Amino acid sequence: MVPFMALSAPYAAMVIDARTGEVLHSENADTRLHPASLTKMMTLYIAFEAVKNGEISMDTMVRISSKAAAEPPSKLGLRSGQKIQLRYLVRAASVKSANDAATAIGEAIEGSEAAFARRMNRTAKALGMTRTNFKNAHGLTEEGHLSTAHDMTILGRRLFYDYPQYYNLFSRRSTDAGIKTVNNTNRRLLDAYKGADGIKTGYTRAAGFNLVASAERGNERVIATVFGGRSTATRNARVAELLDLGFRKAPSNATVRKPGAPNYALADAGGVIKRDVTAVKTSLRPKPRPGTGKDALLLALKDDIEEAVQEAQDATYDESRLRKEGLPAAVEVTPVTRPEEVTLASVKPEGRLFDSVQRVITRASLDGEKRYSVTVGLYSSQYLAEKALLQTALDEIGSLDGAQRTVVKSSKGFEAQFRGLSEGKADLACKRIVARNGVCSVNGPA
Repeated sequence: MVPFMALSAPYAAMVIDARTGEVLHSENADTRLHPASLTKMMTLYIAFEAVKNGEISMDTMVRISSKAAAEPPSKLGLRSGQKIQLRYLVRAASVKSANDAATAIGEAIEGSEAAFARRMNRTAKALGMTRTNFKNAHGLTEEGHLSTAHDMTILGRRLFYDYPQYYNLFSRRSTDAGIKTVNNTNRRLLDAYKGADGIKTGYTRAAGFNLVASAERGNERVIATVFGGRSTATRNARVAELLDLGFRKAPSNATVRKPGAPNYALADAGGVIKRDVTAVKTSLRPKPRPGTGKDALLLALKDDIEEAVQEAQDATYDESRLRKEGLPAAVEVTPVTRPEEVTLASVKPEGRLFDSVQRVITRASLDGEKRYSVTVGLYSSQYLAEKALLQTALDEIGSLDGAQRTVVKSSKGFEAQFRGLSEGKADLACKRIVARNGVCSVNGPA
């Protein structure tokens, strides 16, 4: 085995059991260093996510910008104005580590590399990468563009479990990238180490030689990360040593604990959302207005109804601001006819996550089984709230089937809710959402 020598860049390493996420070895793993082309793992993760969400497809023809075409090597050799399918850009970025392809992917998904970098950072927070900050899609050295061995190990495990259908890209020794065949930058380790099947190399002068590697032997899978190798040979030798260490320490049999869904609600809240899965036991009745007799009560009820209708009509979104931010305007919805028998209440449940939201609650006498709702996050815009509702509905199509997606505007932002649930379905939905590292609270009965 080649000895691991003094390094030209700061050294860091981490080894985990990929099945459980258990840390088997760590050295300077939380030190913020230059990730180099390990950055492209996040670029590719978001590309896979965008395809899954229907934002883009692998067949989409991407027009290459002058910025993408001008990126320095390693590159595919794209020309400004050229059109090429996204699938070839993905292959070039994952196998050859092409900088021009990575920039083109970011621009195709978010419109600009700056916007894509913001999405990269939001995704990093959602995945639990707490000490990472991205400035570009390719990983070339830029001030403030930093990560850690710990965070990149998390990302390598996420690629394997979240998008297994694409993971084979990282083990290809060569691939067709549309305009030419490209060779894998990691092929030496893939050929030399038994069971190795990915993931990504990286090199810049500031970073040294970096690598996140994954290997499988029998029932065991180990991921090892190295930052700051002195050369390809010494880096690969060290990674091989770390993989051997991982296989020695990892148990022969372990229950696979896949990571939960990315927690975008937590990322949007800056990592400080409180989780609350307790159902509200009672709904307070409104106090009667001053006055006596049946006529006074009927008048009070009439005023409440008129006030509720006006409040609902006033709860519209500032469409001019949404357009300015490039977000879709609110969609006009025809209101459903209100049931004849209606009880109104102003509810501020004790212990609720978002207790400043004012609501007018309607209760139809024949709909007592479906008077619960669940809240899945508080967002800064209508667009983010609606996006969260749609994604949650897709993830929980069983437990939230038939629920009404609602955005409630308050002084703190936009609250994403599912309404019209029975108590059992509301509790089940919240338990499933929280089990995936989501945020959820049950409201009701209302």
